[in-house]
Amino acid sequence: MTVIETLQAIRAGQIKDLRGANLAQVDLSGTVLTGVNLAGANLAGANLTGANLAGADLSGADLSHAILRCNLRGADLGGSCLVGADLRNADLRAATCLDCQLAQASLAGALLAGATLSRLNLSLLDLRGCDLRGASLTQTLLVQADLSAANASGADFTQADLEEAVLVQTVFRGTNLTRANLLCAQMDLAQWDGALLIDTCLEGTALDVGSSPQP
Repeated sequence: MTVIETLQAIRAGQIKDLRGANLAQVDLSGTVLTGVNLAGANLAGANLTGANLAGADLSGADLSHAILRCNLRGADLGGSCLVGADLRNADLRAATCLDCQLAQASLAGALLAGATLSRLNLSLLDLRGCDLRGASLTQTLLVQADLSAANASGADFTQADLEEAVLVQTVFRGTNLTRANLLCAQMDLAQWDGALLIDTCLEGTALDVGSSPQP
């Protein structure tokens, strides 16, 4: 098939196996790709605005600088390259993001409830207003990341590094922050009801080391 014919078949839902496909810079906005196998595909710079990739396999895919303001609920993004990707307001609920590269990506307003984000490097990223409820962020690097107004209720930040992170109005209700590093984090108006702060580093913050968080 020609490139045009292939794109037409993709948009018509006639192709479910796109492993290793070269779709760089392609406009797939609004395309239904639920459950499609895109493992190892090249989607660098692709436009997937409004696309439905729920349950899709994007493991090892190149999504650098792609526009991913779309439905990625339950998708497998393990080992994918998301450098510079636009994920603002994307639906990543219950998505698996192990070993992803996310440098310079924008995640403001993204829905990440129940997502697996453990051991990622999210330092310096814009995570303002994200829904992180129940997400796993164990051993994740969030140095100087901006989580202002994010909802991290019930999330697991065990051994996460939040040094100098911006946590203004962030919600940590019932959040596990055991052995997390919050050195010099900004936490004005943050909510800590029921947060677990066992061996958490709170030096240079509004909370004294060893004190109980105030509602």
